[in-house]
Amino acid sequence: MQTTRGAGLHHLTTVSLVVESQLSLTRAFADESFQESLDGTGFYVLAAVVFDSVVHDQVRDMLRALPGRPRGAKLHWTSMTTAYRHTAARDLAEVEGMHVVTIGSPVRHRRQERARAACLTRLTCELHSYGVQELLIESRTAALNARDVATVTGARYTLPKGTHFRVEHQAGAEEPLFWAADIVAGAVRAHRFGAPVYRSLLADRLYEVNVDTGC
Repeated sequence: MQTTRGAGLHHLTTVSLVVESQLSLTRAFADESFQESLDGTGFYVLAAVVFDSVVHDQVRDMLRALPGRPRGAKLHWTSMTTAYRHTAARDLAEVEGMHVVTIGSPVRHRRQERARAACLTRLTCELHSYGVQELLIESRTAALNARDVATVTGARYTLPKGTHFRVEHQAGAEEPLFWAADIVAGAVRAHRFGAPVYRSLLADRLYEVNVDTGC
């Protein structure tokens, strides 16, 4: 499933990946990557990975086994070699799931938090449309985590009355499924810098949405 769409808020009538497999996709795990720019060409990538809950442990084991991770630390795209990135994207692509990515632009210097809020608002709406009820985000500082919570709370007002959608934060080193989101975000970022191979490996599981950040 490779889909890209712009800022108009409308939902696909079918999602073959979910309908055909009857997955239980109630929880998503998110991480980000961004590039500031003084000339307005910057962007913010917020990626959420969604897997059937019954394979969460299997995916965690796969991620822990990937090469390029310092002992006892989390896997991080920026510290991986080209070969390790290719292996990570390839292995992740083999796991049935759906990766929802909001890409916000522009992102001018010191405007990344505004861009993040725009991407998170849209991500909340997109995930809800696929039946996701809980979003876990890699923890940052207490103040920045609180901003995320406020953003999701605001986004819920745009959803149908009675909607159940919650957000929590967790340390990245404690939850390998955040590493999967980091791989997706890194692959999408690399594509924007002229290295499309990693995103191409994941393309059938990617669903991208472009967001105008207003920055």
